[in-house]
Amino acid sequence: MFPEFITIFTLIFIFNLPYTFSLPFIPATNITFFGDAHLIIHPETNLSSISLTQQNPSSSGRAFYFYPLQFLDPETNSSVSFTSHFSFSITPSSPSNPGDGIAFLITSDLGLFSSRFTHLGMPEFSLNSQESFFAVEFDTKFDPLTGDVNDNHVGIDVNSYISLVSDDGLLGEVDLSSGKKINAWIEYRKSVKIVRVWVSYFPNKPLNPVVSAQIDLSKYMKESMYVGFSASNRDGSALHVIDGWEFKTFEFDYSTVDKDLEGGDCMNCIPGEGSDGDSKKDDKTVDIALTVVISALSLFAIVVMFYLIWMSRKDVESKREKSRRIELKTGPIKLHLSEIESATNGFSKSKIIGQGASSTVYRGILFHGQVVAVKRLNDVGNGNNLIKPFTNECTGMARKLKHKNLVQLLGWCCEKNELILVYEFLPNGNLDRNLHRDSDAFRVLTCEQRLNIVLGIASGLTYLHEECSRQIIHRDVKTCNVMLDSDFNPKLGDFGLVKVYDRDSRTRKPTIPAGTMGYLAPEYVYSGIPTIKSDVYSFGVVVLEVVSGRRPVEEKGGFLIDWVWNLWEEGKVIEAIDWRMMGMYSKEDMERMLKVGLWCVHSDKKKRPTIKKAAMMLRGDLQVPDLPAKRPDLKLRNAAGDDLELEDCPWATPKTHFSEH
Repeated sequence: MFPEFITIFTLIFIFNLPYTFSLPFIPATNITFFGDAHLIIHPETNLSSISLTQQNPSSSGRAFYFYPLQFLDPETNSSVSFTSHFSFSITPSSPSNPGDGIAFLITSDLGLFSSRFTHLGMPEFSLNSQESFFAVEFDTKFDPLTGDVNDNHVGIDVNSYISLVSDDGLLGEVDLSSGKKINAWIEYRKSVKIVRVWVSYFPNKPLNPVVSAQIDLSKYMKESMYVGFSASNRDGSALHVIDGWEFKTFEFDYSTVDKDLEGGDCMNCIPGEGSDGDSKKDDKTVDIALTVVISALSLFAIVVMFYLIWMSRKDVESKREKSRRIELKTGPIKLHLSEIESATNGFSKSKIIGQGASSTVYRGILFHGQVVAVKRLNDVGNGNNLIKPFTNECTGMARKLKHKNLVQLLGWCCEKNELILVYEFLPNGNLDRNLHRDSDAFRVLTCEQRLNIVLGIASGLTYLHEECSRQIIHRDVKTCNVMLDSDFNPKLGDFGLVKVYDRDSRTRKPTIPAGTMGYLAPEYVYSGIPTIKSDVYSFGVVVLEVVSGRRPVEEKGGFLIDWVWNLWEEGKVIEAIDWRMMGMYSKEDMERMLKVGLWCVHSDKKKRPTIKKAAMMLRGDLQVPDLPAKRPDLKLRNAAGDDLELEDCPWATPKTHFSEH
């Protein structure tokens, strides 16, 4: 706890003064991991290391200190001096084919990084970019295209993979990919504008650096930048581990530093004057220094005392309020409201990317640069009607629901009458927006994209219905709740209405039907009992909507299901295909999708396929059964066993009971 307090004290009271942190004393929450990077806890010592890669080809990862640090004074355009000491090891699976190596990085934008993680995982950089990065590479793969001197060298890079300078063989006996623990020291002095790097198997810094470069980093530094490491294997295989890390920035000038000490450990040793005439002056200086130190220690002790008292009171208050708070035992992290407000510019209207009856969704950027979607539930203070959907969504997503076709919940917040959920950001928005935007200028989804989308939704629902330890009924499958990533791959979201059942449960209590008009299975509305077949019905509506490009309920009151069934009965079902594709589609694929959609919305739930079988039909792995020539009559059974027959009557969900969107 004490080292964590030191970090807090530094952040709060000396934000603009020289900054220091070190691993393993950094709390795990202060490191942001990307790719395969993760924290390793050593139980025998209770210390931690950072593993940047796994020992397999194409593995890659990055780890950055969570908070950006100040590297440049914008008023004077003067950069800070800094030093970093860390130990690392690179253990290849095969000595003949190691990975790329490790890079120490200072970058202004985490978004510069390539998803391919090549070139030691370093950033992609464009000449037109306003961002910047500085790196020291510990390279274990020879690449003549980037000017490498060999497969065992240290280089200094600025805004490029190609090093400004390399060690040119000065590493000597240090083999970077030996698997041994290696110590590295990196130092930049703003007074002389020199970057120097030392490398050794031993814990003491050598006298001579392996590489140095005359660089004015103030030309490349931004006011705030992130510090960390990256590594990649590309076509090789190696384990890249950071065992310890210390980083310091200094804001004073080094012009007074004794040049004879440049090879030593101390960056801030200012030598005293040697004349006897100054001895009294030195004594007074010592007295003043002691007074300052004692005063500072006293102040520090007082701050610690008040901090401990404050923490104890906060703990008591926390226990008192525990019964009134929504708590999650596992799953996504809890975020503070201030973090979310900062990420969304105070819930600015310019950040809104979606609105519904019960929530507003904002685009946000967290402190470490990750873009997220922030779902803010509306009118929480007016009652507790949103508490259950909120806990449903949190606990539903917290049950380790990890699937490529489910939206990932990253965090949550319950503070000051605010209920907020934070998700991964998917740049292409929801499926409804991509199908039904009014503008004729937007990109029309292709036949291949539409088939891929419905197959992805089916994959996510199959996971919920059949592959989880308990059966999960989504209850709100619709195009608004299907998000699309940059490649238009679908992810099903919004778990506010989920119902979870034990697989061996034989009876299920009726509930008040909830969902969206046009997507609800008639037997579910009638009985109030959700089943996997009611999800299948909703999925069928989505399939018909994706193929036709028409909404399930038209503004004039027409129903999509009625329209497609009528076309089927007339032998003209092919006319249901979205005209905006201008004939650029596979007639066989589109007709098969329409048939599967009609089977999924069959009035008899027993005749509907499971989601898994529907997906097999959509892929062509299973033959689609022949549909009846005419639409089957609707039969509903209530709890008493009575039948209700509605012949030739389209099912219409009462508008006053359900959401329209």
